[in-house]
Amino acid sequence: MPHKMMRMRRAGVVRGRAQRPSMLAIAGDSAAGKTTLTRGLIEALGPDRSTSICVDDYHRYDRQERKSQPFTVLHPDCNYVAIMEQHLQLLAMGEPILKPVYDHSTGQLARPQLVEPREFVIVEGLLPLHTKLARACFDVSVYLNPPEEIRRDWKVGRDTKERGYTTEQVLAELDRRESDSASFIRPQRANCDIVVRFSPIPGRDDPPDTPFSAELLLRPTIGHPDLTGILSEGDQHAIHLKLARDEDGRPVDALHVHGYAPPEDSAVAQKALWAEFGIQSPPPESLGLLADGQRSEPLAITQLLLLYHLLEAAR
Repeated sequence: MPHKMMRMRRAGVVRGRAQRPSMLAIAGDSAAGKTTLTRGLIEALGPDRSTSICVDDYHRYDRQERKSQPFTVLHPDCNYVAIMEQHLQLLAMGEPILKPVYDHSTGQLARPQLVEPREFVIVEGLLPLHTKLARACFDVSVYLNPPEEIRRDWKVGRDTKERGYTTEQVLAELDRRESDSASFIRPQRANCDIVVRFSPIPGRDDPPDTPFSAELLLRPTIGHPDLTGILSEGDQHAIHLKLARDEDGRPVDALHVHGYAPPEDSAVAQKALWAEFGIQSPPPESLGLLADGQRSEPLAITQLLLLYHLLEAAR
């Protein structure tokens, strides 16, 4: 199906009494933080209202078979991209799929899984925004863009602790993947609505345990919430908005969330942002939680903004 037709069909589809699902894509390289971002959103929305899938399950080869291939898992030829497109279309129209499963702990392809789309569908992985047809399935799309040295540290830490690799093996695989990452993963940045970057603030001499700050480039491809009401002069040290230039030189709104700000100041900004959504209950406590159980206020505010877009799409 042409991508323009897909957008038109989604604009008018109704399944029973419910509208088609609100679809969010979270793209990025390996260990960029996609699963952490997704986990908080799913817990905030609740499992009865949300569905998440990882498009890395569409790998064509298991770990052993990939050793004989001339490309890495980041390459489209190493994935069933056409099947991924088909399944994204079905989910976007409110239909179930029988999704393949790739077991990262064993490197094996496992039994397919039935996935029923609920009110909100979050799709994360390496290549969810690789094609026009895939991109047409989403209401909002995000690219995670941490500094490369930070992402490499995250990947070494995760793969040595959770997947049984040595540090030397992880670093060698990162070097092997570099060409495919540059060719197929990073170009997705140009086709997303929001670019998120978690990192220290350049030029600041913060203590080593200071949480990373967040920079969110809010592109005009979708409508973003009016943040002027919460960005009062007293909130500027926790969060501020300024006009910046994107990689292509075009102007873009850059939302900065400061990791060094006291948690109580960040909490004020979160409550104000949550109130802008018209929801009376407090912000979900699951927001901002990292894999190690620590809390990141910039992550929480990032997740709040994505919740806004999911709720707006549902309306």
